[in-house]
Amino acid sequence: MTEGPPERPPLQMPQLPLRPSRPAFSRRTRIALSVALVAVRAVLVVGGALLARSSPKQHVVTIPQADRNATPALLRAAAAVNFRPPSLAGVGQIEGKTPSDAKVDTKGLLPLGVAAPDFTLHTPTGRVVSLRRLRGKAVLLEFFATWCPHCNAEAPHLRALHARQDPAKVAFVSVDGASDDAPSVFAYHVWYELPFPALLDQSAHTVTFPEHGSLGPVSKRYGVPAWPTFYVLDPHGRVAWRSVGEQPDALLEQELAQAILVP
Repeated sequence: MTEGPPERPPLQMPQLPLRPSRPAFSRRTRIALSVALVAVRAVLVVGGALLARSSPKQHVVTIPQADRNATPALLRAAAAVNFRPPSLAGVGQIEGKTPSDAKVDTKGLLPLGVAAPDFTLHTPTGRVVSLRRLRGKAVLLEFFATWCPHCNAEAPHLRALHARQDPAKVAFVSVDGASDDAPSVFAYHVWYELPFPALLDQSAHTVTFPEHGSLGPVSKRYGVPAWPTFYVLDPHGRVAWRSVGEQPDALLEQELAQAILVP
């Protein structure tokens, strides 16, 4: 039989004093410490809120199907643009209003009933779009600029409006008429996840967001005086409605529905 290990003497726990080793804080000191702790907590809370507000929010998007053939070079250039929607007080207020609230401005635009000038332009990824190929459908034609606050306010509304349309009867086309370069327009298009094409209408000199470029040749032919400018074309390619400026969603939808019915 093997002997076990020798027994160890029991541990002796040190004797701890059961009374304070120093006098308690005075009432005045306790109050002062409490106030200090509350102040520190308040500073931490306010500082955290300011940091959260000042830190840029992460914007996660899904690249639209039409933009997924972008080259790595275009993707890098678009990221370098660092696109952020410009802000301006008072924009984005009319979209939810009724058609009667619209401020329709047709000064300088093509007259009703005329054939819309044909054009062939390309998207930032190189896809070619011809207006003539859209005959047989009502077309919502938007002229915009990436740096335009009103255009940025309209973009999510146009995406939602497009989703409600029958693609066999209606087409949407956006034309960047301010000579923005391809990376800028691509960044804008992806930011808002627009499912319809954004085309490049560029003058001899292109610019990068947020620079302001000169009017492109197609925009000149349409008499575009400001951004955004809208045209609704009937299935024969004729001007059915037009206006400058932000518009109620309900009005654009109404004009498209009427254009579809043109014999």
